[in-house]
Amino acid sequence: MDGLAEDIFLFEGFRLDPQAGGLFRADENSVLVPVAIGSRAIDLLIFLVKRHGVLVSKDEIMTAVWPGMIVEDSNLPTQISALRRVLDQERSNGSCIQTVAGRGYRFVAAVTRAAPEAHFDCSPMIGNGAHGEDRTSEPVSPVTIDVGKRRRLLRYVISVAAPTRRLAVMRALAIAAAIGITLVLGVGASLLWLTTKPAPIAASIPQPLVAPRLSIVVLPFANLSNDPDQQYFADGITDDLTTDLSRIPDMFVIARNTAFTYRSKLIDAKQIGRELGVRYVLEGSAQRSSGQARVNAQLIDAETNSHLWAERFDRDTSDLFALQNEITTRIAVELKQELVAAEAARRTERPDVLEYILRAGAMYLMPLARANHAEAVRLLERALALDPLSAETQSYLASALAGRVLANMTASPAADLERAKELSEQALAAAPRSAPAHFAKGQVLRAQRRYAEAIPEYETVLALDRNRVYAFFALGQCKFQTGSIDEATPLIERAILLSPRDPSLGVWYQMIGLVHLYQSHAEEAVMWLEKARNHTPAHSMIRGDLAAAYGFAGDTERAAVELAEARRLSPDDRYSSLARLRKVENWGVPKIRALREATKFAGLRKAGMPEE
Repeated sequence: MDGLAEDIFLFEGFRLDPQAGGLFRADENSVLVPVAIGSRAIDLLIFLVKRHGVLVSKDEIMTAVWPGMIVEDSNLPTQISALRRVLDQERSNGSCIQTVAGRGYRFVAAVTRAAPEAHFDCSPMIGNGAHGEDRTSEPVSPVTIDVGKRRRLLRYVISVAAPTRRLAVMRALAIAAAIGITLVLGVGASLLWLTTKPAPIAASIPQPLVAPRLSIVVLPFANLSNDPDQQYFADGITDDLTTDLSRIPDMFVIARNTAFTYRSKLIDAKQIGRELGVRYVLEGSAQRSSGQARVNAQLIDAETNSHLWAERFDRDTSDLFALQNEITTRIAVELKQELVAAEAARRTERPDVLEYILRAGAMYLMPLARANHAEAVRLLERALALDPLSAETQSYLASALAGRVLANMTASPAADLERAKELSEQALAAAPRSAPAHFAKGQVLRAQRRYAEAIPEYETVLALDRNRVYAFFALGQCKFQTGSIDEATPLIERAILLSPRDPSLGVWYQMIGLVHLYQSHAEEAVMWLEKARNHTPAHSMIRGDLAAAYGFAGDTERAAVELAEARRLSPDDRYSSLARLRKVENWGVPKIRALREATKFAGLRKAGMPEE
């Protein structure tokens, strides 16, 4: 039995129809065009708009939008950001959705309630034709259709259309309207057709919507094993990848059940992209045989059908669960980097918050350098200016500011760190279960040399998002500085295993080199620090540590060369003397400080660094 039809809400050029579960916006021809936005964001918008002007708490929203579900706190600010990107494009006076720190959200745009129409107005479908020529001899009266029938029709159309295929909805409604005209007008409609010359229907239907950024479907991985019972392994890879990718902020991932309808179907990526409204398709295969497993994966641009990335993983299957975790994490990490790079290259004339975030992320895929750090900060500042209350943007900017302090690639470390601290606190207050927010706080604490306090932050990050591999390195460094030297290297090696082509690889090699140096393993220290230098030559602290390792190993000539490079690259004078360096590197527990004096400072002394 159908209930009463819900009101329709109109605000700032948008039309929100709770009954149909859709958001529409009038285009330049006053044709209502469906807006591509996720179903959860629609539910959230309906909840806020129905209470416009009223402050609603985060708990109220979570209960209404995610009833009976346990979800991360970061889901709410992520959906709020998605709505702001759509609703605030033409606004110049702040966001439609106001954040009240520590209390909740309020929808502040003016809203008009409209009763559900009892008819479809078909005039746009047979109105003016091409070149402005009037192709109608007289206006066509709206055709009345029973409200109950309309509601059932809407339900059917929405049920068979994916959220990102709302163009199909428009077509179906047009067809339904045409059927209604035929039934009601009968012969009169035939006479009208004979006396008019309507434009082709396709000319009035909006063109397909642009797929959301970072939108992807993970197709079922093919089972290439001879044993059909091994299908569970391929399906497990598919399921884990779908879950891992959905944890990435702003990522739009097609649900598993929809993706699995494409199993064993020979359809090219372009068609899948059009049908599901995604920009990228991930496909692959899995095979197990004689204690070995091979997984192939490839990322395809659904707009061009071109291959962007491919990788093969060969492993033994002694621990199948660990193998599956490793492979899916590696794929997810590499995919994120590829997707960020691909999306950052899609420039628009009027960048929104997400575009600035992606372009900033792309800077970290380039070699570590002061200019790249500075550009990332600039882009994130632009993103924050567009949405000052975005916890996601606050987190990323805080991490970027603290990160360049940690890398000794800023001329204003104190100011950067103070701003990063403020932003990270705001982000955590708004999203206490957000992995990016906890990562930002960890970065700030690590930059403040408060390593023991940073450890639980990075552990929380990894509990929320196992694919944030940089947290493994940061956690390893914190363990080292707090005296747990033996725990440091396995954590950093984990980061290297999961992201073997990571742009931060040089810094990870450096940390392993330092562990060996502090343990007086001169040869191993030189080997790792040379790898670090070769990977990231413009990093002053890598050069300084390599100078110390060379000096400790007795190679004073090379030590002097590296020390000169460290002085040239450093934005401050820390490498001018041992006394100055002690003031800067005064961190770590007493055990670590003693080891630093006995190894690193001893090597720098041999490299030619004076005491004062």
